[in-house]
Amino acid sequence: MTKHRHFILNKPYGYVSQFISNQRYAHKKKYLGELHDFPEGTMAVGRLDENSEGLLLLTTDGLESERVRSKEVEKEYWVQLDGEITEEAIKKLNSSVEISIEGKAYNTIPGKVKRIDVPKDLPFRSKKIRDEKHGPTSWISVTIVE
Repeated sequence: MTKHRHFILNKPYGYVSQFISNQRYAHKKKYLGELHDFPEGTMAVGRLDENSEGLLLLTTDGLESERVRSKEVEKEYWVQLDGEITEEAIKKLNSSVEISIEGKAYNTIPGKVKRIDVPKDLPFRSKKIRDEKHGPTSWISVTIVE
C-alpha cells in the first residue's frame, strides 16, 4: 500500500504552480519546488497563475488530485477587481460563462459569485495588488466546481 502525502501551501505572488518546465524561458521562473523539499511525485491540485497567490493543495496521490478537481468539490476564490463591480456583472458571472481553450469555445457550469468585504488578515504580499490612488476596487467571492 502506497502512503501518500498531502500539503497545504500559501503560494506566493510570482511563483508558477508547477515544479519544472520545458519552456524556453523556464530559467526565469520561480517554481514550487524552491519553497520546500517536497517528495518525488508531488503535484499541484489545480493551479494559481503566476501573479495570483493563495491556498494551493499539493499531493502525491493522483486519484485525490482528480477528486478535488472534479465537480464533487467546490473551490472558492477571493478576487480583487479594478473598479466597482455591478449587480449586472455579478448576475452574468452567476450564469454560464463562455471560455476558449485552444481556440474552441466552451460554456462553464454556473458558479456562485457574490460581493464580499475586503478580506481581513491576508498574508503579507511582496507586490502590492492595487494602489487606491489608481481608483476604486471591489472584492468578490467566486465558487466553482470545474
